[in-house]
Amino acid sequence: MHKSAHSEVLLTGWRPVADDEFVVTAQWLRAHSFYSPDAGHHDPLLLAESVRQAIPLLSHVAYEVPFGHRQIWDTFSYSTNPAALVVGSRPADITLHIRCSGVARRGRRLARLTMHVTATRDGEFLGTAEAGFTNQPDSVYQRLHGGNGDLDQVAARVIPLPPPMTPRRVGRDRFHDVVLSPTSSTRRAQLRTDINHPILFDHPVDHAPGMLLLEAVRQAAHASAFPHRGVLTDMEMRFFRYAELSSPCWIETTAAPDRTTASGCHRLPVRVVARQNGEDVFTARATITATAPEPPRLGTS
Repeated sequence: MHKSAHSEVLLTGWRPVADDEFVVTAQWLRAHSFYSPDAGHHDPLLLAESVRQAIPLLSHVAYEVPFGHRQIWDTFSYSTNPAALVVGSRPADITLHIRCSGVARRGRRLARLTMHVTATRDGEFLGTAEAGFTNQPDSVYQRLHGGNGDLDQVAARVIPLPPPMTPRRVGRDRFHDVVLSPTSSTRRAQLRTDINHPILFDHPVDHAPGMLLLEAVRQAAHASAFPHRGVLTDMEMRFFRYAELSSPCWIETTAAPDRTTASGCHRLPVRVVARQNGEDVFTARATITATAPEPPRLGTS
């Protein structure tokens, strides 16, 4: 699963069910040091992280990808059923039904595929996800990354960590977990790449990891929806290049018209673009399904 900490492995098993179809199981604890529950709901990014872990798992065990190869995201999306995210009295047992399409090879080596995921929790529909990625040997990865793969050199060039935004504005409880820094514009923030964060940087890497970028989208969506609170029920991302650690990466948001669903849920969509050195790193669309406005706090107005 490309994790160093055993405690951060969410997956519990896998089995093939047909050609290019698999079942992967996971378990989510009722509490997590980073993907913590909010308003009684499991963090929906646990679904994203479960799928992320399934990418290297199936690459290695089902498609014979050697260790040392890199799985590079092209697209990633998910949509969740908020009712199935409610934290219960025991850990949540998750089943990922995964169908792989667009499987391409160069010779015997896996070159690319797309995973289509349907997730259930104890038999209840939890959501869907889709991940498209390429698989590259290290030599090709280094060429694509412009020779920026030396971890010692990368660590020496990491830009200073800018100050964080207020945690409650981005749906967080602790400054340590905030990945955005404020600017003079409420629609623009700077990405904070804290290479010492024990979850987002579980091991040394030479660029901003994908889950950090998903977290940046989530926090940008919460900031756009503030003072409303809610669950990030939907996200769709397209990646164009790596977010490097050696120069500022800017996260820009544009709110879309909100709407109320037939069930009375208030949905707050936002478009997010990350730019670095004048080029797009990714584009994203995300939706907060609001539960309530941010409650007033003593001493504030």
